[in-house]
Amino acid sequence: MSSSSLDDATLIDRVQHGDRDAFNALIDRHSQKAFQFAYKLTREPEMAADVVSDAFIRIYNAMPNFKGQSSFSTWMYRILTNCFLDQKKKEKNKQTVSLDSSSKTEESNLAWQVESNDPRPDEDLERTEREEAIQIALSKLPEYQRVMMVMFHTEMLSYEEIADALNTPIGTVKSRLNRARLQLRELLQEHQELFFPK
Repeated sequence: MSSSSLDDATLIDRVQHGDRDAFNALIDRHSQKAFQFAYKLTREPEMAADVVSDAFIRIYNAMPNFKGQSSFSTWMYRILTNCFLDQKKKEKNKQTVSLDSSSKTEESNLAWQVESNDPRPDEDLERTEREEAIQIALSKLPEYQRVMMVMFHTEMLSYEEIADALNTPIGTVKSRLNRARLQLRELLQEHQELFFPK
């Protein structure tokens, strides 16, 4: 039986017994999800790739201590979040926020995600403007709020999974998410015509 057909728990057990192929199978299985999560936090492909590679190194090194109290993906989200926060600390002194790179990335994502056959140009423009406004507003949230917003609204993790991934009480997760939503709504007020039509 090939490593790729085994479940996560079996692969983890094999990794803990020195099987590098099993770790490669885990990476293959989870790398796309890991990159998507990191990219939603960083909005920069290079930084997302750095976060993911750092996270997988940490995962490999910490694998002997993994007890299976949470799922592998929840554990992976926790480590990805820590790597992201560490990257942000390193870059705190750099004031380089490029809206152009975000716009270009959003447009390419948008073109790939559009479902209708022939969207009207004004609909495309409005959708792009909404997406850009959301990304700019998200980037203004504190990192811990941005992480929770992405986990809940994009990755569709439950409150329990977020609490587990961030090692935070579930009540704190709920209250921080509520504050983040309110803050995001305030930040989007200047774009009322896009989000709050009369």
